[in-house]
Amino acid sequence: MNHNAPLPPLSPRPLRHLSEVHRRVMTAAQLKSHGVATAEMNEQCRPGGPWQQILPGVLLLHPGPPTSEERLHAVLMYAARERSSAVPSQPNAEESHAAPAYPDAVITGLAALTLHGFSATPPLTALDTIDVLVPRMRRLRSTGCARVLRTSSLPTPQQVTGLPVAPVPRALADAVAELTDAGAVRRLLTEAVRAGHCEPASVVRELNQAKLLSRPHVVDAVDSLLAEGRAIAEDRLYEMVHVYGLPDPVWNVDLRLPGGPHLGGLDAYWPDQAVAVELDTRAPRQDDDALWSEYARKRDHLERLGITVVYITPKKLRNTMEQQAAVVRTALMAAADRDPAAYVVVLPR
Repeated sequence: MNHNAPLPPLSPRPLRHLSEVHRRVMTAAQLKSHGVATAEMNEQCRPGGPWQQILPGVLLLHPGPPTSEERLHAVLMYAARERSSAVPSQPNAEESHAAPAYPDAVITGLAALTLHGFSATPPLTALDTIDVLVPRMRRLRSTGCARVLRTSSLPTPQQVTGLPVAPVPRALADAVAELTDAGAVRRLLTEAVRAGHCEPASVVRELNQAKLLSRPHVVDAVDSLLAEGRAIAEDRLYEMVHVYGLPDPVWNVDLRLPGGPHLGGLDAYWPDQAVAVELDTRAPRQDDDALWSEYARKRDHLERLGITVVYITPKKLRNTMEQQAAVVRTALMAAADRDPAAYVVVLPR
C-alpha cells in the first residue's frame, strides 16, 4: 500500500460516501470497519510512513502537516462519543453530503470564534491547540492539538462549515477564561457586539456563569462592552423611529413631578401621548434581581401616573425592529382612548 491508495484494495466497505476530509482523517475504529487491521495501521504509521497518528485513535492518512480543516475534524473525532465502531453508511446522494455526527463534542474558544468570522482572533493555523467541550463525566485528557474542556452544560452547537461550534457567547467565555491580556479581551467583546454576533447581555450572562466577573481586566472589558452595546441600541432606536415614520419624541430625558421626586430617565418620550420607551440593557450580573426590581418599581410608578412605558431589548431592536415599531405606534394611537396623564416636568438627561 502507498499513500496514494491508503486503504487496502479489498476493503469490504468502500469510501465513496465519505467526504474528502474523511478520506484523509479517520479513527482507528472506522478504519477497522473498512477492513484495515491494527498491524496494517501500525505499519503505515511507522516513522517515514505514509500515515501518522495525529491524536490517540485518530489517524492522518497522508504525510506532512495537517490542514486546519483536518485538525478540527481530528479533534472532534478524538473527543466525540463513539456510537459504534462502524462508519454509518449513507445510501443515497443526498445523505452523502450530510454533516458528520460528532456526539457530545463542540468546538469552542478562539477556534470557534475564528470559525464564526471574528477578525480579532488568530487564524486557525496559528492556534497550537483547539478547545473542545465534552460532558463533565467523560474520561478524556487534553493531548496534542486537542484541549479538552469538561462542562456540566454542553451548549447546543451551531453548524459552521459543517462543524459543531459553540454559540458566540459561550465561545467568548471559554476564550476569555484563558486570556490575561486586557486589550485582547476588550477587542473580542467589542467585536462580538459591534459586528452583530450577539447582544451584550448574553455575553455577560456566560461570563457570570463562568465566574469570570471577579477578574478586574474582564470587568473593565465588560463595562466597555455595555457602553458599546447601549450606544448601538440607541442608534437602532433612532433608526426605528425614522424608518417606520413614528412621530419624533424627545430623546434622553428625565421626568419629575412638579416640585416632587425624580421619576426616572427615559430613552424616548412622547409628551402629548404620554408614551415612553426605555431600552432594557440590563446585564445579568449578581445584582440582576435588584436592578429588575428597580425597573419594575419605575414602570409601576409611571403607569400609575398614566404614562405608558414600552420596554425594548437591544436584541428585539436588532431582530424585529418592525414589530417593535408597531408596538410603539399602537401605544401612541391608544393614547386618545386613555384618561389624561398626570402633569410631569420633562428635563434633558
